[in-house]
Amino acid sequence: MKNQSLVLLIAGGIGVFFVATMLRPFAVVNAGERGVVMRFGKVQDRVLDEGIHLVTPLVTTVRRVNVRVQKTDVDAAAASRDLQDVSTNVAVNWHVDPVRVNQVFQRVGDIDVIVSSIINPAVSEVVKAAVARRPVENILQERVALKNEIDAALAERLEPYGIIVDDVSLVDFGFSAEFNAAIEAKQVAEQEAQQAAFRAQQAEQEAQAEINRAKGRAEAQRLLREDLTPEILEQRAIEKWDGRFPTVMSGEGALPFINITPSDAADNPQP
Repeated sequence: MKNQSLVLLIAGGIGVFFVATMLRPFAVVNAGERGVVMRFGKVQDRVLDEGIHLVTPLVTTVRRVNVRVQKTDVDAAAASRDLQDVSTNVAVNWHVDPVRVNQVFQRVGDIDVIVSSIINPAVSEVVKAAVARRPVENILQERVALKNEIDAALAERLEPYGIIVDDVSLVDFGFSAEFNAAIEAKQVAEQEAQQAAFRAQQAEQEAQAEINRAKGRAEAQRLLREDLTPEILEQRAIEKWDGRFPTVMSGEGALPFINITPSDAADNPQP
């Protein structure tokens, strides 16, 4: 009798465990998730936070939705104000509003549907509108302003759907082959102009330096002429004299050349 009762007890426990497992009278919501409660398939106003929750089996089901920050990359193409083709890769960090997760699930669907149906088209439209307000040459120069404009416009566009934009990054820009060739030619021309200006400046500096050197030499010669008085010249000649008189050629051979000034002739009259 005891053995039969024990067997029935064990069988009952197994049955209860089996029913509890199959009917799932509780729901577990993991970290970074929220639970969307549905009763007979109809979304309820109640949103389940993280943790374990009791639910009515067969009547209530819980759909878990990720509310962590997601990253979505979108390739967007647009035309600038001057009708130049521009392409860019936009990285969007976003998450579902935890408070409105049931509304998001009811109106849009799960994460994959949110990305394909809401985020991708919104990014494409916002990028087209922002790029179209700028000429192509200003896009790279105004990259920060363009990023902020896209960020604000995208946040405003997605907020009614219960999607919160955390950040937007413009990863890269691409332009048409013609525009790239024009930019390259412009850069080459600017470099050549800079080199020509540098050479002209260098030539001007060298010419000015030569003028300064010439002025210096002229000034030195002027000062030298002022310093070379007849007495100084005579003194230098005496210092350089080697003791020999200069000679002249005559029929009798070389004769010493003696410079006799009139004063010398007066002092030494001929007999």
